[in-house]
Amino acid sequence: MSVETSNTVAQRGRQPKNLQPAAIDDVDRRILTALHTDARMSNNALAERVGIAPSTCHGRVRRLQEMGVIRGFYTDIDPASIGLPLQAMISVSLQSSARGKIHSFIEQIRLMPQVMDVYFLAGADDFILHVAARDIEDLRSFVVENLNADADVAGTQTSLIFEHLRGASPL
Repeated sequence: MSVETSNTVAQRGRQPKNLQPAAIDDVDRRILTALHTDARMSNNALAERVGIAPSTCHGRVRRLQEMGVIRGFYTDIDPASIGLPLQAMISVSLQSSARGKIHSFIEQIRLMPQVMDVYFLAGADDFILHVAARDIEDLRSFVVENLNADADVAGTQTSLIFEHLRGASPL
């Protein structure tokens, strides 16, 4: 589960999208790669790993934040360690008449404690939800009571996650 410790998701969701990729160099990429591995790394340790002065490193990290390249810093919590060992990806399709309610659906679904991540999609499905549950019955209850019972939801498809492995930095 991701717990945001910097910008709130609501603020991030309202920020204008920069359509041009940020101009970053090799040093910025090394900073981003190191932070992707360990976002709690001290500035001095980060500067040493990247091979620049701590003051330069601090300025670059701040610039990457201001440019929107770094959107926040997160704690990666193992759901199983807090009693939620079952994870699933749930594809959700909304009724065509509910297209105007997409933003309210997003706000509503994000508040549900089982929901770890929400992906708004183009294609046959409107959303993919990454959820965590205590067991299969808890997952079933979430789908039936919160999704299938919603008149705006046309359908769902649930895929269980056997293992979640974080990918390499997208650099």
